[in-house]
Amino acid sequence: MKENNITEIKICPRCRKVYHGHPATSRLDNKTLICSDCGTREALESLGISPEEQEQILGAIHRSMRP
Repeated sequence: MKENNITEIKICPRCRKVYHGHPATSRLDNKTLICSDCGTREALESLGISPEEQEQILGAIHRSMRP
């Protein structure tokens, strides 16, 4: 059986950046699909975390995911 190695690339409607992989569902309307970074930002924002700290947290997440 032949495998399909096509990667679907999407554009996040919130940040307008290209992303791939599994999307997050926006907390704003519970239906819009957004990139995982924006999903994380929305979750952190709902906890009252400042935008500056959100970026630090996302940086730590990205560093931990490097091979």
